[in-house]
Amino acid sequence: MTIWDRKKPSFGFISTRFAGLDGVSLETHKWADMLRSKGCSVYFMAGELDTDPEVSHLVPKAHFKHEEILKLQQAIFIEKKRTPEISRKIQQIKEELKEEIKNYHSKFGFEILIVQNALAIPLNIPLGLAITEFIIETEMPTIAHHHDFFWERDKFNSPVASDYLRSAFPPVHPKIQHVVINSIAGHKLGGFTGASWTLIPNIVDFKTLPPGIDDFNKDLKKEIGLDKDTILILQPTRVVSRKGIEISLELVKRLAYPKASLVITHKAEDEGQDYLMRIEEFVKLINVDLKIISDRIGFKRGFDEKGRKIFKLWDVYQHADLITYPSLYEGYGNAFVESIYFRKPIAINRYPIFIADIEPKGFEVISFDNYITNNTITKIKELLNDPERLSQMAEKNYMLGWRYLSFEMLEEKIEQLLINHYGS
Repeated sequence: MTIWDRKKPSFGFISTRFAGLDGVSLETHKWADMLRSKGCSVYFMAGELDTDPEVSHLVPKAHFKHEEILKLQQAIFIEKKRTPEISRKIQQIKEELKEEIKNYHSKFGFEILIVQNALAIPLNIPLGLAITEFIIETEMPTIAHHHDFFWERDKFNSPVASDYLRSAFPPVHPKIQHVVINSIAGHKLGGFTGASWTLIPNIVDFKTLPPGIDDFNKDLKKEIGLDKDTILILQPTRVVSRKGIEISLELVKRLAYPKASLVITHKAEDEGQDYLMRIEEFVKLINVDLKIISDRIGFKRGFDEKGRKIFKLWDVYQHADLITYPSLYEGYGNAFVESIYFRKPIAINRYPIFIADIEPKGFEVISFDNYITNNTITKIKELLNDPERLSQMAEKNYMLGWRYLSFEMLEEKIEQLLINHYGS
């Protein structure tokens, strides 16, 4: 008998947003699906939500894009100036958010709080402080799921924020169990705070076979402006500099297929437009075809106001001939896990987490170190021209994914966290 047979606790998720295709939102939905499959109720609080309103608590000031929060971020992390007025404003919003968390708990009565990244990266300082005080004051059992920490981004290095960062990003408390998505982050967390941690990487439900091409998505290439025989090289990431999009564009150029296009599924978002402009200039310089289709990708299928189809991210994977993942840094790699799930070949840069946590597991990929070479291009062409080897590689990777990156792995890890709280 497992703890799942004895306990069906309810879980309250909290973050800045649960909406769209960002990594935190995607992983939260996977965790929620797994918990529901075990008979547990799940609820959501954030500043932006695309979850069922019946199980949701919307709090606009929890969002990192709320006007008042943006003003605080500007003062603390850009101007690096903290006046008494700024300190008072942070405390005021903290108290407002703490009341909202209390209302959220009163409304749904969940037994365990799951904080998704809001205690790791200070995109909303008052929210992190409010969550920390709520946990301490109520002794609420908490799983703090950390995706990326403030010390991993230079822009959060501010001397006027050090007291906030030490107290809430992340806090250390007996009721908080820390979860990280890679071992490097875990070791740094332990070194900085002395806290123990559990490693839970990004996941996919490998026991459920991936969906195939159907009546809705069969014309995806045509819908995004590609011919049926165009080689679709997919980079399922945002347009930000650390994603190494120039490398993918160079790869498309050097493959020299008569018809080939690099397709990027996400937009620049809060990272600004400078890098997007650079990419557009680079495309003209080397003369390759680039499609950024973020306006055609949604969490659900449907149609936009122009009557155009809105596809899910997974619809694009099904049409991809090759996945490129040239990131210079990743917390783990949602796109890597999804590529394995869809049995697609991957050309991937050996970023630090890949070297530490993924490569030792034996996945078969075409890897390179920071830049592609003639040998990289030769390996890709040979693989794409060898269906039998491609199939064998895809099957091997899928089974390794099932072993290391599946719902079953998540279930075991959460079970241990529950045993830590409830006892065996």
